Formats: sequence, C-alpha cells, structure tokens
Amino acid sequence: MTKLDWRDVPLLQAISLGVASVEADVWAVDGQLLIGHEMAALTLDRTLDNLYIQPLLNILAQQNPVNKFTANETQPKTLPLVLKALEPLRSANYLTTSSGGILRTAAVTVVGTGNTPLTGILALEPRDVFFDAPLNELTSSNVTWNASVAPIASVDYESVVGWDGIQDISNAQRSTIVNLVQTAHGFGIKARLWDTPGWPIRARNNVWQELLNDGVDWLNADDLEAASSF
Repeated sequence: MTKLDWRDVPLLQAISLGVASVEADVWAVDGQLLIGHEMAALTLDRTLDNLYIQPLLNILAQQNPVNKFTANETQPKTLPLVLKALEPLRSANYLTTSSGGILRTAAVTVVGTGNTPLTGILALEPRDVFFDAPLNELTSSNVTWNASVAPIASVDYESVVGWDGIQDISNAQRSTIVNLVQTAHGFGIKARLWDTPGWPIRARNNVWQELLNDGVDWLNADDLEAASSF
C-alpha cells in the first residue's frame, strides 16, 4: 500500500508502476473532500473526486481490472461525504460490497484507515466502505473480525517488530510477524505492516523480503519505483 497525496497525478502514477493499493488522506472542508497529507497541503483543486473517483471511473469504463484501491478518511464527519462521493463507482457496480453477510468482490475495494470510525463502518448495510483492523488486536477486541468488516488489518511495524533490517532478525521478531499474519489469515483478512524502515536501501529491502517470506500480503511503500521492481 502506498501513500500518494503529495504526487501530481497520484492514482495514475501508482497504476503505471503496478501498484495495487493506494492510500489517501481525506479532509472534510466546507462540504468538500480535499486530499493532502496535512492541512497545510490542502488546495481546492486536489479533491477526492478529481484525483481518485473520476480517474477510477475513466479507467474502469475501458477495462475490467481486479486491482483494489483504498481511501482513507480522517474524521467521523467525513464518512457520510465519502459515501456520497463514491456514488458514481457504486452506481457502476465497481465497489466491493458486503450485504447480508455475503461479500461480493468487485474492481475497487475501499478501506478506511487512520481515524475512520469503526461504529460508522459497522452500521453500514449494505457496506461498501470497510475498516482497516488492528493487526495486533484481532483476538483481543470485542469486534467479530472478518473480511466483510475489514479485508485488511494493519499495525505499525516499529511498535510490534522493530527489526532494523541491518542486524540478523531474531527468532522472536520473525515469530511475531508470522503469528500476526497467521492470525489475520485465520479471519480471512490480509496483513499489512506500515512505516517499515526506508533507509538504508539494503535494510529496506531486507525488511521487505522478510515480510514477504513470512506471508505479509501488502508492502507499505512510498518509493513506487523501488517497490514495483522489487
């Protein structure tokens, strides 16, 4: 999964490099959904609609891909606006949807990360915006986790693993990764660890390779070129 808010053409650049999942920071401002990693970066011409919704519609109108993309909402009042903004994709049957406990996978899967309100997601029926579950808390919360609620579960790499990619990984660190992945897969959920080391490059690549070897489903990367050729 890649965060692209600072790029000029985020979605198209990601797709051109074979990225299958992207993340966007969404801010509700005066009834509009603006895109930016922080408030200082917001501009009226960088909206969820023109950076993501309309490009997706144009792409999907011309082909039938299986790639999945994620949208990130940052505050409770934003969710209704996100649901409204997704209506063009919903009307075209491009959104993965859960209804009556049955999950219908489509070309676009929308997952709310960050401060997405879990209660708001659980209340949706049918549901075509999903939750990014806490990867390290799947067995310790009161929520019944499954792919109809959260197709992805994530956690901060440093907080649970902490391997720097330079020294040899310990058995305990490797077991932590494997156990997290196996637990997620037991719920039918894909696993992601974010904020992995990005430098030096050798360390980054070592961490990426270890995660893949241990069954992690999504690599979190800002360097699209490096990730696409890894």
